[in-house]
Amino acid sequence: MAPDVMTRVPAPVAVGAGARSPRRSGRPGGHWTAWAFLAPIVIYLIAFYAYPLYRNLDLSLRHYTVRSFVRGDAPFSGLDNYRDVFADPAFGPALLHTVVFTVVSIVFQFAIGLALAVFFAQNFRLSATLRALFLVPWLLPLIVSASTWAWMLNSDSGIVNTFLGLINIDPVNWLTSPDWALTSVIIANIWIGIPFNLVVLYSGLQAIPAEVHEAAAIDGANGWQRFWRVTFPLLRPVSAITLLLGLVYTLKVFDLIWIMTKGGPADASTTFATWSYRFSFGSLLPEFGPGAAVGNLLILMALVFGLLYIRFQRRTA
Repeated sequence: MAPDVMTRVPAPVAVGAGARSPRRSGRPGGHWTAWAFLAPIVIYLIAFYAYPLYRNLDLSLRHYTVRSFVRGDAPFSGLDNYRDVFADPAFGPALLHTVVFTVVSIVFQFAIGLALAVFFAQNFRLSATLRALFLVPWLLPLIVSASTWAWMLNSDSGIVNTFLGLINIDPVNWLTSPDWALTSVIIANIWIGIPFNLVVLYSGLQAIPAEVHEAAAIDGANGWQRFWRVTFPLLRPVSAITLLLGLVYTLKVFDLIWIMTKGGPADASTTFATWSYRFSFGSLLPEFGPGAAVGNLLILMALVFGLLYIRFQRRTA
């Protein structure tokens, strides 16, 4: 006779209090390991972001002199420094110059950078070489770029006025005339910022599938229609972050303006960045409180635009 074949059914495993959940299982101390990996970046953010912001806010709320700054016993003054800044006759022009400098720089940097990105996206011969050459303004130290532009726009020996003389145009006092000083630093800042916009927007264009353009061409769209109705909408997320980063950078531009014009003449090119520096370090009797207050206004402006960007991203997501 054939032996009986018994089928064994495994008994169900009871999940009791002693059973471990897969999520909780793991090596002991994993929680502390995660915090150990986070510790360096947390320390970095506290040391180089949170603490300086706190100190700058504290500076703006106290009446500091050189002696009290060294001794650390400056009296609390509340919002007096902010009231002094708002009441200062230089506040209105500095705010206007900051807005004009930022908006005009960003518009031209973005427009020229986008045009160059579309041009280089054609992948013609020497495209890579020319793209590398366009990165030179971005790679140069800012003090070199500013000094070069100050030499080029010099009223007496600058190459720009020399060229204007060749075509019978009177020389322009680019850096010493209140009518041209702000325009001069804007031109230099546009030149410096174009490569950044070119690199980011070119990367965005490379991420757009070629099939999309081919489908639009088959549907009869011309070059402009393909750009405006296909390329530009698909490039919108990259464009938004490019504009935001450009805005934050341009708001705090100081080196370029200070080297070329020092905010002059007659405060014609003074922005919040140069005004804050002049308050804090521009005289033998520095005013650290008002200087910190102007700096906090710059931070607030950047924060507002950052929040607007986040809201825009959420609405378009």
